[in-house]
Amino acid sequence: MPEFFHDKRLYYTPIEFALSHIGGTWKMPILWRLQEKPLRFSVLKKDIPHITDKMLTSQLRELESKGLINREVFPVVPPKVEYSLTSKGKKAIPVIETIMMYGYDLIKKEGIEFPPKKEK
Repeated sequence: MPEFFHDKRLYYTPIEFALSHIGGTWKMPILWRLQEKPLRFSVLKKDIPHITDKMLTSQLRELESKGLINREVFPVVPPKVEYSLTSKGKKAIPVIETIMMYGYDLIKKEGIEFPPKKEK
């Protein structure tokens, strides 16, 4: 498979290129939550456990720069900002769903209890 450059970075496969857009710990969960409706930063933060403000901001900026999400600022006081999927972002949802189903299958085959029971 031929290698290629994009934005001063060398890629060896289309898979590597796709994962540069949606890979990592937080990008897919963010995209997944935006599939139903636009959401504000605070709603995303509340809905994604363990993500820091700094990381959420960073990932949202990266997803926006890759053209996967829109950031809309409303001219009100205090400022209101909503994030939504672009058509490019919507195309990632079936891929994310396939990866998620594969993950569920692996969890089941390993005999892992999922979701884990909450300790009392």
